[in-house]
Parts: sequence; structure tokens; C-alpha cells
Amino acid sequence: MCREHGQQLTELAASEPKIMSNFGMFGVVKETGVDDKGLREFHKDYFSYPLYRDENLDFYRSFGDKKITSSMSWWSLLNPYKIYKSMKAIGQRMKSKNIEGNMVGEGLKTGGIIVFGNDGKAKYAYPEKTGYTLETTDLLAALKDVSSSDKCSKNEL
Repeated sequence: MCREHGQQLTELAASEPKIMSNFGMFGVVKETGVDDKGLREFHKDYFSYPLYRDENLDFYRSFGDKKITSSMSWWSLLNPYKIYKSMKAIGQRMKSKNIEGNMVGEGLKTGGIIVFGNDGKAKYAYPEKTGYTLETTDLLAALKDVSSSDKCSKNEL
């Protein structure tokens, strides 16, 4: 789903340039040398912002070092029809957005989005929900809140 999330963030930046100009945006990847072609495609077609490799997986640990399977209930693992139905719906959504994925690399570790203030401290964290689109309205509200808080802090100085 990283391609879909990258596309959503790129579209958010394009549709909200005033608020997004207050923030730097970059992507974090956990591995290189496994699917470098896929990373280049991701960067070229879905997320043209800088990408950084988190060699120590610090970013992923900040979200609890979770894997997709940890977010699935045991019942869903025992119900192959439910998994099939969910995967089919995701595939249809990707196709409707002209997003082509690949199954190269580990692919199970989940991350998210962290919004930092001007002070360098994390102000908002949005954990990845595998199989779901980003809640861009929630993310935009957080960006506006952090941006206005940062402006208030500057005025207090």
C-alpha cells in the first residue's frame, strides 16, 4: 500500500500548497538492494520526495515495530474467504487508481506518518493501517494544527 499512500501524500501536497509549504516531506524505507527498481518506480511515479533508508529501523520501532500479521485478528487468519474478499477489494481499488504493485521485498513491516513541529519534536503520529487509504482529512487537520502552533510559538518569542 506504500504506493497508494505515496500517491495520496503527493496529491495532498499539490492540493494544499499553502499548508504543505510549512513542512518538509520525505519517505522512509527499511531496505535497499532488494527491490531497487521498485524503489525507483515508487519515487518516480508515486512519491517524488526524498527517500531515506532507516538502517536501524528506528522509525519503524517508533510505531511499535509491527508487522501486518500483528494487526490481523486470529479469526481473519482462519477465514480465507475474508482474506480473499479483502485482497480483491484492495486490488480493485489499486486498479481504479492505476497503481501497479509488486510483491518483492519483505513487505510485512508497517510504519506510518510523523508530523514534526519547528522544535523538531513529534507532534502527531499516524500509524499505517494495512489495506486502508490514508485519512487525509485527519492528516491535514493535524498539519494545520501544528502549523498554527508553530506560528504562535514564533510570535511569543
